[in-house]
Amino acid sequence: MQQEPAADTPHLRVRQERGYTVLEFRGEIDIVAATEIAPRLDDATAGSAPRVVIDLSRIDFFDCSGLRLLYRARSRVLEHGGQLHLVCAHPLTLRVLRATGLSRLLPPAPTLDAALGLPEATSGSL
Repeated sequence: MQQEPAADTPHLRVRQERGYTVLEFRGEIDIVAATEIAPRLDDATAGSAPRVVIDLSRIDFFDCSGLRLLYRARSRVLEHGGQLHLVCAHPLTLRVLRATGLSRLLPPAPTLDAALGLPEATSGSL
């Protein structure tokens, strides 16, 4: 039995594209947004071999709450033998990803098309 996708929220749009679940974060990703996004992120990263793309192209602000969401998604996807790709071209967010080392573990693609065109591989490893 297939579940209906969760409804979009002010900070998240979820859709299927080319065999991946795309989680498009929107607006300001802070503690309030993270509380809203976390259950849907957990749904998308559950099960066997989830294929997920997190798209940050429509965010305006990204703090440590957003970083925790990315680390959580990566951990869950790797735990379940899946794939996780990240879309991010925002200079300040890229700077945060580089400063925290997350860009090595989850290399960002500049566009959704680029992320979906990546070879069949899991995200970076420690």
